[in-house]
Amino acid sequence: MLGLMQDWPLTVDKILDHANNWHPRQEIVTRSVEGPIVRTTYADAHDRAKRLSNVLKSLGVQPGDRVATLAWNTARHLETWYGIMGIGAVCHTLNPRLFPDQLCYIIGHAQDKVLFTDLTFVPLLARFREQMASVQHVVIMTDAEHMPDSIPGALCYETLLEQASADCEWGGFDENTAAGLCYTSGTTGNPKGVLYSHRSNFLHTLVTMTTDVMGIGGRDVILPIVPMFHANAWGIAFSGPAVGAKVVMPGMRLDGASVFELLESEQVTFSAAVPTVWQMLLNHLRETGARLSSLKRVVIGGAAVPEAILRAFQDDYGVEVSHAWGMTETSPLGTVGTPTAEVLRMSAEDQRRFQLKQGRPPLGIEMKLTDDEGRELPHDGKTYGRLKVKGPFVVREYFRGEGGDILDPQGFFDTGDVAVLDPQGYMQITDRSKDVIKSGGEWISSIEIENIAVGHPKAALAAVIGAAHPKWDERPVLLVKLKDGEAATRDDFLQYLEGKIAKWWMPDDVVFVEEIPLGATGKIDKKLIRERMKEYVLPTAAAARA
Repeated sequence: MLGLMQDWPLTVDKILDHANNWHPRQEIVTRSVEGPIVRTTYADAHDRAKRLSNVLKSLGVQPGDRVATLAWNTARHLETWYGIMGIGAVCHTLNPRLFPDQLCYIIGHAQDKVLFTDLTFVPLLARFREQMASVQHVVIMTDAEHMPDSIPGALCYETLLEQASADCEWGGFDENTAAGLCYTSGTTGNPKGVLYSHRSNFLHTLVTMTTDVMGIGGRDVILPIVPMFHANAWGIAFSGPAVGAKVVMPGMRLDGASVFELLESEQVTFSAAVPTVWQMLLNHLRETGARLSSLKRVVIGGAAVPEAILRAFQDDYGVEVSHAWGMTETSPLGTVGTPTAEVLRMSAEDQRRFQLKQGRPPLGIEMKLTDDEGRELPHDGKTYGRLKVKGPFVVREYFRGEGGDILDPQGFFDTGDVAVLDPQGYMQITDRSKDVIKSGGEWISSIEIENIAVGHPKAALAAVIGAAHPKWDERPVLLVKLKDGEAATRDDFLQYLEGKIAKWWMPDDVVFVEEIPLGATGKIDKKLIRERMKEYVLPTAAAARA
């Protein structure tokens, strides 16, 4: 027997419809690529997104066609998302931080038909336009006054919208229709595409709105610093309009001073970003003595949160921090570190231990640990294992079948992370499986050492890799980028780590570097570090051979 409720397909066009119907005057504020602050509303965004849908139809875009965006977080980018998805086409967000050959490969693999771009990326596209054979039209997201002429045949976004009608029917297709496409570079080989459905995005939106996840509501002013090209801006481009919150789009300027300006001028209450962005903001606050007058909550993900950032936000500025974990393959939120009643009864320092973990899975995410043979491991907070997940917004297979069968016999996806799960339900990443340091048959967490080391007052960034050792297989090496004008010694950092990590975890060496490279999503690029350090020999290894 089936239920007797209405069949209401969960398609994301209904999200912007809802914002237009019930929150039409709510603001969307953008620091535009051209420079000025631009103010629009959900009603404006809805009208313009429908015009964009008609533009796409006039360019020959059909349901299922891929339409790419190479753009910052702006109101125009938001309009483009809904305009593409509303007619059943697939919004393919491109990460501009990838190398040009990777971008060209991804565009070709996705067979993108139309590409929307911000002015920032026009020089890049002009150089590589001929390598994007599938792209029939390039639309530059600006007005006629700022329209460049460096890409022959390129179309002007604002001119197209002015000429289009807003009379366009959205939806009317199955909720399992593809809505978005995002490629991940976290796999081996070429980047692989994760193809989100309308249903998976809608369910993910409902989950992110709950108190134990992001907990955002219509009274919030949201600053999504995490890019829309980074796993759907962690869902905020959907959940913001869904609750009718004011959304502040930061554009291309993500330095500490620019972020602080928007936080204060727009009285932002909630924001989300990777740790490197928050570190820049905190540095700006310390240098200027400025205070945060409205910010109440931040979600930090993309990389493990250093304790120094957590303490600074909470102790110095009174901002609540939620640590989160996820990946492109999980839409992306997989866990969020909001406290349980049990944790809240603990001392402040004990609560901090849980805040530094990546958090608990929300409804819709199942999670387990296994060993290399697939045997399930206990949730005792001590046993390391391969982290595997399943759920209605977790990838089933990669676009075009790349990578073959990616699920285990129970339907779980192997995240590639090594983690522990504790009895309270909190998960903590200890490493990527390819980054874990195996020393004397035991695992050492490079992430944990990094998070402590970066708390040293002279450290700007820290990274830990494993270096070959004739006796122990691998031993940890700590790489440190110092803050400008600072000087330090190897012993300064080793003494700082004493008592904070197990003795056998202590790095065998400390190497000071001018740069610690970050990947396309703001994470430390361990692959590039290992390549740069391939000729490095541990002092202890040389001694052991002698």
